[in-house]
Amino acid sequence: MSFIPTAPTVELVEKEIIGTLHFAPEDVLSDEAARQRRRADADRAVTLGNAYHGKLDIYFQTADGETKRVATTVWAADADHLTLKSGASLPLRAVLGFDFY
Repeated sequence: MSFIPTAPTVELVEKEIIGTLHFAPEDVLSDEAARQRRRADADRAVTLGNAYHGKLDIYFQTADGETKRVATTVWAADADHLTLKSGASLPLRAVLGFDFY
């Protein structure tokens, strides 16, 4: 799934600062089908990262409602978090979508 944000510009952040960001306790996706797609895309991102060391863009939302993106490799995913190349953890509930390239 390719995610195209509606905002004209989305701030690109370094993966190393993700640990300093705050995320809302509720999921950014309200639709169950969208959540299932996101989970499948997370698994695809892990395969891309582990098998090919491939990068992708992850679009996510912080607690203040800002949409941001990070270009990184995903090493692992579980029901709650993505583990990124730097060892940073991104809550899956904050992820709006992935852009595979």
